Amino acid sequence: MLNDITFGQFYPAKSLVHKMDPRFKMVLTVAFIVFTFVSQNAVSLIITGIALGLFIFATRIPVKMFLKTLKPIIPIIILTSILNALYVSGGDVLVSFWKITITTGGVTTAVYMAVRIAILIMCSSILTYTTSPTELTDAIERLFSPLKAIKVDIHSLAMMMTIALRFIPTLIEETDKIMNAQKARGAQLDSGNLRQRVKALIPVLIPLFISAFRRADELAMAMECRCYHGGEGRTRLKQLHMHRSDILIAVVAVLVFVAIGMSNLFFARIG
Repeated sequence: MLNDITFGQFYPAKSLVHKMDPRFKMVLTVAFIVFTFVSQNAVSLIITGIALGLFIFATRIPVKMFLKTLKPIIPIIILTSILNALYVSGGDVLVSFWKITITTGGVTTAVYMAVRIAILIMCSSILTYTTSPTELTDAIERLFSPLKAIKVDIHSLAMMMTIALRFIPTLIEETDKIMNAQKARGAQLDSGNLRQRVKALIPVLIPLFISAFRRADELAMAMECRCYHGGEGRTRLKQLHMHRSDILIAVVAVLVFVAIGMSNLFFARIG
């Protein structure tokens, strides 16, 4: 299961999405997620799914990488869908047993929510797969630069967020190694009831925390040895700028968003 968590990893490739301005890529990702949750009918979700599929194809990243990203959150998607199916009413009654009533409206809402969560994860994966940590730091710092007017240290905030994303795969790999070492010593991590499994994780969590603090200390020392003093006077080897391809993608994205909005208005009038 741990090997299936690929969120936060950068997948190098030569694609149009990799070459996009990271600032525009972040804004486009947020806008795509917002319009995904604004979609109120099957047509708008289908349009969103087609657009997402085209972006995934343009990244030149194997589809199995995105499917691996979805695999760890399948239990969350299932749980959310069940809760929506049970607690959302409306439409015709499909099942009525004791205090449980499942309606067509609840099933529809459950399906829509499952699709939205999947699209949310896929959009976030596209951003992290196609954007290096350095580009993410620069993009966050540039986008939130107006907050400097109220004395917010944007560079430190961007650096912390990027380091956190960067070390997600490292900590996952470290956890996998510790678990394998504990299993080799006879630890039963996958057997017993819930209480026993939680108790068995203590020998895993303690060395994981120690390793994380050790890595943080080594990283801080390395940054000090390289005379890192924050973003004051910092120069960049690669300057961020928009390309013609970014403008073309922006036009396509606007058309997709307009189509989603028109679909919502059309079906709202029919309803």
